[in-house]
Amino acid sequence: MSLFNDVTNKPWNHVGLPDGIEPKPVFSSSDASIALTIFLIIVSVIFSLFLVAYFIRMELGDWVPLALPGQLWLNTAALLGSSVFMQLAVLRNYRQTNTDFSSGAGLMFFIGGVLAIAFIAGQYLVWDSLVAAGQGVRSNPANAFFFLLTAVHAVHLLGGLWVWSRALFRIANNIASPAIQQSMKLCAVYWHFLLLIWVGLFVLLSYT
Repeated sequence: MSLFNDVTNKPWNHVGLPDGIEPKPVFSSSDASIALTIFLIIVSVIFSLFLVAYFIRMELGDWVPLALPGQLWLNTAALLGSSVFMQLAVLRNYRQTNTDFSSGAGLMFFIGGVLAIAFIAGQYLVWDSLVAAGQGVRSNPANAFFFLLTAVHAVHLLGGLWVWSRALFRIANNIASPAIQQSMKLCAVYWHFLLLIWVGLFVLLSYT
């Protein structure tokens, strides 16, 4: 009877796992890490499509390269500093038990977000100065792409700042350290990604 039962057994008709087998996650990473990875892939595809359109449009005869304001160098420095402080916060958080605004990790994480806000404010000043100088969106296709690419990048950074603010709320309310550590790590990864995107855009806009 045992052989007959084994042959005629239909495991797909059973609900749940067989006895003695413990459920295991498909991925070793957390759900938040996987979600961030998928999101970064999507963002990379979006910017890639923008770049394809950029190079195609650049071939037409009415393309006049835009002289970039020097303010962009200061903005780049602010975003670089933001990314550095985010990483320092992650490294510091590994070495301490408490994470609050008075601790090294909490303070560095806060400064990283403030520098990101400074970057966006600096971008706004650049946009405003270009419009005041008659170099608005409609003045030239190169200008239009400059405003488009920098605005899309700023919007993604604003989304990161929303996550950053939620992490600050956790720090202020002394949420468990593992939750804060994960939030800091994910923010740092996102900031590094946006820094790389911005450096690529800055080089592209500077030489085309």
